[in-house]
Amino acid sequence: MNTIERELLFKDEVYAIVGAAMEVSNVLGSGFLEAVYQEALQIELSARKIPFVVQSAINISYKGRILRATCIPDFICYHQVIVEIKALKALTSIEEAQLLNYLKASGRPVGVLINFGAPKLEWKRMVMTKNRK
Repeated sequence: MNTIERELLFKDEVYAIVGAAMEVSNVLGSGFLEAVYQEALQIELSARKIPFVVQSAINISYKGRILRATCIPDFICYHQVIVEIKALKALTSIEEAQLLNYLKASGRPVGVLINFGAPKLEWKRMVMTKNRK
């Protein structure tokens, strides 16, 4: 494996997104509904000039056919990084699977799962590798 392959994909972008989420967490703390954190994170991403779209539908393909059903991640930042936020006591494999499905459906390689519901901000960077497809 060469040096380029060992570099994290979208390392700086994920760092910036998590930094914005940490600021939201520091200001609001835990205990609010997810919608509150989503609106606050929009404000923080804008203030930091991080490009994003909110709740943009992603088509799902089944055996080469596009389904009517779509998946809708909370944010797509930098046109490449899917961000899914939660306000739960703790993240579980269900939330991780949701993000991985969003990555698979969109063809994007990197996602960030952020939980504002725990006493301390939780986040997890996830990558869709060729082995996971």
